[in-house]
Amino acid sequence: MTTDTQQVVDAEPAGPPGKGRASVGGSLSVAKRFLTLREGSIIVVTLVTILYFIITTPGTTSGNTMKSLLPYFAPYAIMAAGQVFVMTLGEIDLSIGSVYLFIPFLWNSLCSVMPTGIALIIALAASLVVGAINGFFIAYVGIASFVVTLGMLFFLDGLTLVISHATQINTPGTSLVSTSRFDSFFGAGTYSELFWAIGIVILLQILLSRTKWGLYTVAVGGNKLAAAEAGIKVRRVLMRNFILCAFFAALVGVFEAIRVGSASPDPSGSSVILFQAISAVIIGGTLMTGGEGTVVGALIGALFLGVLNEGLILKGVSSNYADLYLGLAIIVAMVINVYIQRIRRGSHG
Repeated sequence: MTTDTQQVVDAEPAGPPGKGRASVGGSLSVAKRFLTLREGSIIVVTLVTILYFIITTPGTTSGNTMKSLLPYFAPYAIMAAGQVFVMTLGEIDLSIGSVYLFIPFLWNSLCSVMPTGIALIIALAASLVVGAINGFFIAYVGIASFVVTLGMLFFLDGLTLVISHATQINTPGTSLVSTSRFDSFFGAGTYSELFWAIGIVILLQILLSRTKWGLYTVAVGGNKLAAAEAGIKVRRVLMRNFILCAFFAALVGVFEAIRVGSASPDPSGSSVILFQAISAVIIGGTLMTGGEGTVVGALIGALFLGVLNEGLILKGVSSNYADLYLGLAIIVAMVINVYIQRIRRGSHG
């Protein structure tokens, strides 16, 4: 009897078998679930990048740094948010850079014959027409999106140079906007584009993940034939997603023109913002093959690019090396994304 009692007493402190292992396993399981989110890997990469620059570069967290970082990544985030809807279809829109470049000059031209506000509305409406033209040739004529939007890119770049006479302009209504109590709303404030970016990302993420529009987008991107057989109007989905993408590119063009106070007809600048936006989409977790997309991931991808660019500037890296490091960082981020996607799909190959 004494022996049995002693055995019970000795066993009590040990607790339930495997309790410690279960706790550790639970923590690992939570970490694994986070990392296997579409946005998980780029969130980790971005946080590591921020931590690296904070440790190695004095002044990384200063107010001036934040003021220069936020205007850098917010425009890319907005353009990338629209591009997500196109790339989730397994398509791509190369014309967003030229739309971004063209709309402020169209707005400026229209201001000579009508009030500034009406001119702005018509200019933004013109971006919807551009998106509709892209979508029509892709959905109804059957031309590859790469070809159609590449042609549109060159066309709008050329048209911008023609109507501007290759001359920089002052943004229409800049003096009015800068003195208005609504200046931040229109993009003139330091953080206004950040607020717009966050609001647009939230709206489009809900649209992509919680509505029929988003469901149809994912279905068409996964398998166009199966989506059509299921009753989804594939051509209509293609059209409206290209219209959406063009509109947000135009909106960024207007915001940037107001923020800077001028616009320059420089096609090379439009190409930079195009590739930065597409990079943000890809490293954010949206598949180029279609069927999967994340607007939140595109926002984090844009933040990563902004942090990397600003960090390299603070470290005094020569502009000759900046693109080299940027390219390497994008490749590394993509390798991590691909690895995480394989884990998520249960692939070991």
